[in-house]
Amino acid sequence: VQLQASGGGLVQTGGSLRLSCAASGRTFSSYGMGWFRQAPGKEREFVAAMRWSGGSPIYADSVKGRFTISRDNAKNTVYLKMNSLKPEDTAVYYCGTSTILSTREPHYDYWGQGTQVTVSS
Repeated sequence: VQLQASGGGLVQTGGSLRLSCAASGRTFSSYGMGWFRQAPGKEREFVAAMRWSGGSPIYADSVKGRFTISRDNAKNTVYLKMNSLKPEDTAVYYCGTSTILSTREPHYDYWGQGTQVTVSS
């Protein structure tokens, strides 16, 4: 499985961005997709995840109500719409395929290269 993340950039506080993660290869073998992020000097943390089959996504408390994860199965692509961005959202955002719906990295087996999101104050 290969994952290509895109859509990051520089945005002001309160602004919006939409990240994309296009999957190719044996994508049918994955259960779902998720987004994590890593800020400078910090560990990578869970952001959002969902199943390819649908159902309710899961979110980190810090992004609930501001971020929305969605998918386009025909394009094998998962999106992360980020609204009301804050400086603390600044990080490299990574997408990954998961074996179960999970907030934990060990349940993710393939990762994209990451895309930088910078929110200026």
